[in-house]
Amino acid sequence: MSEPRNPEGTGHTRPDEELLWELEGERAVGGISGKAVAGLAVLWSLFQLWYTSPLPFIAAPAIPVLNDTDARSIHLAFGLLLAFLCFPALKKRGTDIPLFDWVLAGLGAFAAAYLFIFRDGLALRPGLPSDLDLAVSGLGIVLLLEAARRALGPPIVIVALLFLAYIFFGNYAPDIIAWKGASFSRAMSHLWLGTEGVFGVAIGVSTGVIFLFVLFGALLETGGAGDYFIRLAFSLVGHMRGGPAKAAVLASGMTGLVSGSSIANTVTTGTFTIPLMRKVGFSKEQAGAVEVASSVNGQIMPPVMGAAAFLMVEYVGISYVDVITHAFLPAVISYIALVYIVHLEAVKADMPLLERPDPLPALPMRLVRGGLVLAGMMIFLGLAYFFVELMQALGGGAFWLLMGALLALYMGAVYAAARDEERPGSSASMGAADEEALFLPRFSDTVRQGLHFLLPIAVLIWCLVVERLSPGLSAFWAVVGLMVILASQHVLISLFAGRGFRPADVKEGARTIWDGLEAGARNMIVIAVATAAAGIIVGAVSLTGVGLRLTELVEFLSGGNLVLMLVYVAVLSLVLGLGLPTTANYIVVSALLAGVVVELGAANGLVVPLIAVHLFVFYFGIMADVTPPVGLASFAAAAISGGDPIRTGITAFRYSLRTVILPFFFIFNTKLLLIGIDGPLDLALTALGATLGVLLFAAVSQGYFFARLKFWEGAVLLLVAFTLLRPAYWIDQVVPPFEQVPYEEAAVLIEEAPEEASIALVFEGETFEGDLVRRTIRLPLGAPGNAGERLSAAGMELRQEEGKTFVDLVRFASPAEKLGVGFDWQVLGAEVAQERIDPYWLYLPAFLLTLLVARGQFRRKRT
Repeated sequence: MSEPRNPEGTGHTRPDEELLWELEGERAVGGISGKAVAGLAVLWSLFQLWYTSPLPFIAAPAIPVLNDTDARSIHLAFGLLLAFLCFPALKKRGTDIPLFDWVLAGLGAFAAAYLFIFRDGLALRPGLPSDLDLAVSGLGIVLLLEAARRALGPPIVIVALLFLAYIFFGNYAPDIIAWKGASFSRAMSHLWLGTEGVFGVAIGVSTGVIFLFVLFGALLETGGAGDYFIRLAFSLVGHMRGGPAKAAVLASGMTGLVSGSSIANTVTTGTFTIPLMRKVGFSKEQAGAVEVASSVNGQIMPPVMGAAAFLMVEYVGISYVDVITHAFLPAVISYIALVYIVHLEAVKADMPLLERPDPLPALPMRLVRGGLVLAGMMIFLGLAYFFVELMQALGGGAFWLLMGALLALYMGAVYAAARDEERPGSSASMGAADEEALFLPRFSDTVRQGLHFLLPIAVLIWCLVVERLSPGLSAFWAVVGLMVILASQHVLISLFAGRGFRPADVKEGARTIWDGLEAGARNMIVIAVATAAAGIIVGAVSLTGVGLRLTELVEFLSGGNLVLMLVYVAVLSLVLGLGLPTTANYIVVSALLAGVVVELGAANGLVVPLIAVHLFVFYFGIMADVTPPVGLASFAAAAISGGDPIRTGITAFRYSLRTVILPFFFIFNTKLLLIGIDGPLDLALTALGATLGVLLFAAVSQGYFFARLKFWEGAVLLLVAFTLLRPAYWIDQVVPPFEQVPYEEAAVLIEEAPEEASIALVFEGETFEGDLVRRTIRLPLGAPGNAGERLSAAGMELRQEEGKTFVDLVRFASPAEKLGVGFDWQVLGAEVAQERIDPYWLYLPAFLLTLLVARGQFRRKRT
């Protein structure tokens, strides 16, 4: 991989890993201190592997099993320890760690591990902390904020301090958000000694799930998979118009499958793609912006989706498979639209094509090849389906069949890689970016050089989707499989290539695993500190009840208008994201405003699924890595391209507009999240319409379709895009989509509904503030049974009183409670769909309008 240029233009070069550390402010340490830090990082990774694996239960009772609080305490202890050792107090990086930082690291680790070390004593005095408890808690909060300042910058510290001030001095706040304030003892018990603040859900997800996925991505990267994905993308699309930019989009999408970090994606793939984009005609800002837009989108691409996806599982209360299922279609559409934007930029500038390594065959042969590829894919899917059915039929013997199949596939993949002279991860065949002539790698040669890297990803998806294991355990088995591959790949390639057994290959494999374990822990420092610091804010929200007051404030400012309220939430997410990393931004905004969207939607008669709200917040959180003036991914790309970071960020945000509009549409059209899809035809029409709609919007944002767009043409295409993305809107203006039926009829519908169905019930009742509200809430139904049993699965018990139906009980943390159902509310009935024209018929006039614009464009282009 080529090295990035020095942004000052001195000609000095440095490795891409060092550039990433500098952008994050990390200290470059060598000597004994460096070895100590590396050892602590590897020890952290090994601890996380132990905790997530089945081994603690096998070793019990000889080795006690850690409970969640113990594990979170040790997790944060490692995070604070390494944060003070790896991040200096000032921006200037040193080559050694001062004694003062060692002291702070030790104190921070002790304060975090206090809950584990003294767990027995703390269990005997819940809510009655001793003086030592309070002193350690206060010290822990201060050191956590300092670690956050070093690793994340001042903004998150400022936000956390504002919420801390609100906890203690809330009585001085404006009347609309004022509260009585809390004592130091109560605040520390809530924020540090309990599980509602720092050691709450966010750090729990970081401990149990996020670390293993970050480690998985780090091991793939150190093993050469990242470079393999880049070369694979270039060999696949590099010969097209604007090929390097399209390859950057594709490569970032593939690396985003496992990394989930926009800055890491930008530096890793951008080191090679940005110089190549410059070579074919993209400006410095355009090249950096393409890389930023594609890398940021890696955070919304399943199956990893960054750290926030795992938090959604806890906050929304659905499985991880459901989260990635709902996120899949918008992510794919967004990437397709970005490829189209790149194509438009290349066409506008008439950029040259790169020379293919082999001549392009004639059209008939290309059609034959395409047919063969399609047939091969269908055969592969059929075999995969047969294999899944066979595994389920075998029961206990399926494990050994799976191991045998994986071993056979691994041996075959390594044998294919050994046929090439280059090792996996080498990029020599691509040519250096600074050379005058650029040569694309041959696809057939490139694809087999790293096929074995796909096996751990397949194991991950298999465990998640087929075996339905927890995300943490699925990641553990994927990591174990990947470590086996990294340890053996060089030895096997040498044997298959006829070079015999070489001890150096064993050392290389061991070194790769060590580097991956160290890199995974280093990458987790920022996430661990971010989730812990965000826990201060979340704890303040739960302690003070400010979330309910913010609901009233946003409702007042928006006038009850749901679209305007969504704009406020989007802007707030962007503003917070200017200083907070995506994970912390998501935690804070979802804690503050996710419930606001659900409640105001219900008050307006719109059923907004909780997952749609959380994805809405998440999408705008990741835009903060793009948006000037603090977009870190834009600064990273500009450091490589030599362009202006602000202009790079502005251009990247313009490229990202197609991602910005999607959340507004899937709030109102939940079929984009694969919610409410009725069969394959409905899915196909939804996907087709949404894809074309976003492509047309992208064309308008670029001012170019087949030629330069006139104003009226852009207006027509925007109207068509809106219709394709939300076809039911126009039908809703004529015939309402739902009609309300009384609960007696609704009870029959509930009993007849299929398994895993849901129903929209209409409630009326008083809030805690005494306000009379009327809300429509869609509740999931449990297994088949009578109405009461099925609603009980959603966490709600009903009672009959004078011919009316009331909510008698709402269980804590149940779907009903999370969706805002109140105690003693009356169930007025249910909303059922009305008979009306299929909205998909509106696709026909939309397509005709598109053809009309295209006809005029073609005519003007010819002249």
